[in-house]
Amino acid sequence: MISVEAGKNKEYTIMKKKIVVVMRALLPHHREMIREAAEKYGYTVMFFNENVEAYDEAEDAEILVGVGADLLKAGKELKWFHSQSAGVDSYLAPGVITDEKLLLTNNSGAYGVTLAEHTIMLTLELLRRQMVFNRIVAERKWDKSPTFRSILGSRVTIMGTGDIGCEIAKRLKGFAPASVAGVNRRGKNPDRTLFDRIFIQEELDSILPETDILLMALPGTDKTQHMIDARRIALLPQHAVIVNVGRGNAIDQYALVDALNAGRLYGAALDVFEKEPLDPADPLWETENLLITPHVAGNMTLGYTVDKTVELFLKELENYADGRPLKRLVDRSAGY
Repeated sequence: MISVEAGKNKEYTIMKKKIVVVMRALLPHHREMIREAAEKYGYTVMFFNENVEAYDEAEDAEILVGVGADLLKAGKELKWFHSQSAGVDSYLAPGVITDEKLLLTNNSGAYGVTLAEHTIMLTLELLRRQMVFNRIVAERKWDKSPTFRSILGSRVTIMGTGDIGCEIAKRLKGFAPASVAGVNRRGKNPDRTLFDRIFIQEELDSILPETDILLMALPGTDKTQHMIDARRIALLPQHAVIVNVGRGNAIDQYALVDALNAGRLYGAALDVFEKEPLDPADPLWETENLLITPHVAGNMTLGYTVDKTVELFLKELENYADGRPLKRLVDRSAGY
């Protein structure tokens, strides 16, 4: 709000348009970049670390940047919500968005690097039996008996060929797999230098029996719900490994538990779960050859991710202020 003198003794008030940003990971120079861009387009900007701190200011904000359906619903005059996360399934739940004109964008394009690195780490830990060696070292033993497997010569299938899937495929190529297949909704190959073959989701059954490493980077939608179920797990070779860094609902967790405990798979790694946080009593904790990380693959833990997040938002702010279409507008019918 600014006061402007009008005549000799009168003042009138102009309400500046408001942007509220809730993002703990921002450094001072990130905030300054956003503030300068906001002021260029006639906005004031307010920064908060937690959603609960922002509710009051969010009520009359035109633009909100952050994560969480609670924050979105706090905006009573909201025109655009930019999600800090790439997944938007929680925002598309019934009753969350009541204004069909509300613009919803996501942070797709910021997480590819960190998720790809995490995926490669989990894959190598599984193939090189790191969980076994962790137990050996914890017991202060010098046991060299566990044998390894390699990405070299493996047949890899990546479910989801967007930014994350492509970043995973880039890194895999350096390990010389026998082949890298992609699975997506439309059957289009985003990069022929990365994917040897592309399958539509309806063809998934045909590629699973020849998959040694199954990497999952799917969005959370009704169509991806339990896409990997007990029947499809049974189609995989017994030596196969599964890594899921996309959304927890894409795999039937307890069908996976049964397969691992029965020795039907070499191993699996999950960074995402159907219900989070994972209950301490959940059988997943005690599952054989299952590596768990607590949904950290895509967090703002890398400086690169924070830089990219700010960069993407500022480009969208420029588009919004200039009346151009937003590049990361969510297709609500598709769910991403």
